[in-house]
Amino acid sequence: MSFRGPNASSGMGVADHCKATYLELQRKKVHRYVIFKIDEKKKEVVVEKTGGPAESYDDFTASLPENDCRYAIYDFDFVTSENCQKSKIFFIACQSKPKGKPHVSMTTTAKPCPQKMELVKQNLSTKGSPSVSRIRAKMLYATSKDRFRRELEGIHYEIQATDPTEMDLEVIRERAN
Repeated sequence: MSFRGPNASSGMGVADHCKATYLELQRKKVHRYVIFKIDEKKKEVVVEKTGGPAESYDDFTASLPENDCRYAIYDFDFVTSENCQKSKIFFIACQSKPKGKPHVSMTTTAKPCPQKMELVKQNLSTKGSPSVSRIRAKMLYATSKDRFRRELEGIHYEIQATDPTEMDLEVIRERAN
């Protein structure tokens, strides 16, 4: 089975190294987690970071970017109520907002500061709209997710996290039991 090649809906392929790294996590327990990103220049999903077997869930979540999309695999070890050691592999599609900052939409009737408005205009003209970039990234990750997920055999659970609370450790524990 070829692992490379573009995804028909998004045009994204999957780097060979992705599956090899996933298999190291799954079979050899070399990694606790693997974080994947879409490399738009190469038009493929690539490995961005791996975490060693001794790393914690907090280490994993700290490794995720605060304001960007990623795919991740996390190998969750736990002990059942019958005192049996178990492991479940989670596929997590992250589209998270800044950590620790709930999304609040605010409107105001106060007059904006002219200096701040000028800085905002300059930033937008030189860097492009950040909200448009995030929307494009979310769409790209959403259209590539299913094909990428199907390439990774042996996933026990999938989590679609649009907010950090949706991938909290308690959510992982509940799903694993």
